[in-house]
Amino acid sequence: MKRLEGKAAIITGGAQGIGLGIAKVFLEEGARVVVADVKREAGAAAVAALGDGASFIETDVTRPEDVQRLVAEAAERLGGLDIVVNNAGICTVNDCEASTVAEWDQVMHVNVRSVFLTTKWAVPHLRKRGGGAILNLGSVSSFVGQQNTPAYVASKGALLMLTKALAVDYGPDGIRVNCLCPGITDTPLLRFHVRHEADPDAHLQTRLNRVPTGEMLYPEDMGHAAAFLCSDEAKGISGASLVVDGGYISCAEFFRP
Repeated sequence: MKRLEGKAAIITGGAQGIGLGIAKVFLEEGARVVVADVKREAGAAAVAALGDGASFIETDVTRPEDVQRLVAEAAERLGGLDIVVNNAGICTVNDCEASTVAEWDQVMHVNVRSVFLTTKWAVPHLRKRGGGAILNLGSVSSFVGQQNTPAYVASKGALLMLTKALAVDYGPDGIRVNCLCPGITDTPLLRFHVRHEADPDAHLQTRLNRVPTGEMLYPEDMGHAAAFLCSDEAKGISGASLVVDGGYISCAEFFRP
């Protein structure tokens, strides 16, 4: 029996990176998936590559009307809704002084407010199924700071606490809410982040040298962790954070042998 056999899922930001990796694993595990993304061409290409069981709905997760339409249309297409993966996220690279108010607000809208919006409209559908799973994509930055990304770090910290609050509110409805927190994962967002460095490859290697396992993680690694958290195997897990980072934030200091 596949972990997610017969489950219906929405994955925001699913056209690339971790969202696409999660979509791929969900399909392998028997789910049907609606990929939601603001990037129309990338979304269409993603579902074409994913094949049967995947469809695309163009969605700007910062727009309440878009999110409400996404949830309603996805539930209609899929015959209901069991899982929502809130993966959509952006990052700006600037310190606080150099950041604009508009940049700050955009990061918060995409990374945090969108989760409020999807939850608001998805919960009634999940409740009709007798419960379900909401999975929010945090980060190692849900726990620790990093340089020149104050809005991103603040948003991921907020998302961790929002996860706990939602788990408390909707646990009685059989809805589990968890937070998956990736470490250094090879995604377009990571590449965007490190390209601001003088030597992006060297900078990335320096960061990887601080990871005890020493390995880059990939979107499908997060997909497998997500599939577990959204499956019945994790029925006792809610309000929790699962860090998948090769030991990165376990270290006060680490020197590769």
